[in-house]
Amino acid sequence: MSVVRPAMTYGLETAPLRKVGEKKLDVAEMKMLRWMVGVTKMDCIRNNYIRGSLKVTEISKNVQESRLRWYGHLLRRNEDHVGRQALEMKIEGNRPRGRPKTRWKDVVQKDMREKHLDEAEALDRTLWRSLIRNGDPG
Repeated sequence: MSVVRPAMTYGLETAPLRKVGEKKLDVAEMKMLRWMVGVTKMDCIRNNYIRGSLKVTEISKNVQESRLRWYGHLLRRNEDHVGRQALEMKIEGNRPRGRPKTRWKDVVQKDMREKHLDEAEALDRTLWRSLIRNGDPG
């Protein structure tokens, strides 16, 4: 698991992952956790019991933590840094018809609302790291 989890989450801190994608990651991880423990779906053991026995959180929470960590990193950069400029960029024109595509900043704002965070807290690195923590229990 210590090899598979980083491979699954590589680069996802900058991807605008939707709920469907997060659910697929969670399902794939649970399949691996069940295989590690030697349990099948037919045994009717709950996911939270398996996660508790292995002391791991959902992979989607891990992705959320890395996404917020990267966002805090960008906010602490200089105004002339290319990543900071891309973060604050406003694009002219109209968006196409239909449901708008999920943007990375929208996902980050949802994460911040969920954890009751503010942009001003990101400027203090140690405080930000403690606030975004979704670490594994134990």
